[in-house]
Amino acid sequence: MSQYYETNQPKGSVPEHDVIMRGRKLLDITGVKQVESFDNEEFLLETSMGFLSIRGQNLQMKNLDVDKGIVSIKGKIFDLIYIDEQHGEKAKGFFSKLFR
Repeated sequence: MSQYYETNQPKGSVPEHDVIMRGRKLLDITGVKQVESFDNEEFLLETSMGFLSIRGQNLQMKNLDVDKGIVSIKGKIFDLIYIDEQHGEKAKGFFSKLFR
């Protein structure tokens, strides 16, 4: 399942970005600009500090507040990976694997 959500942040303002994990079972993420895609094994979020990939098992979106840029995810979390724009080739390879 793939969904697209955008937050309504005023132009020029950078929302604060935090990641709070509780027991590898619940993630609260702020500063989310857009949810690029998600399914029960992976979420790809655009945050104010770059793209964030969350991988795990039985992942579900528990809460989404597009106005505040907050996403809550529950499930078994395996890893969190930031994809920096500075490492274009690395990100390009990652995205090509995602969208085959």
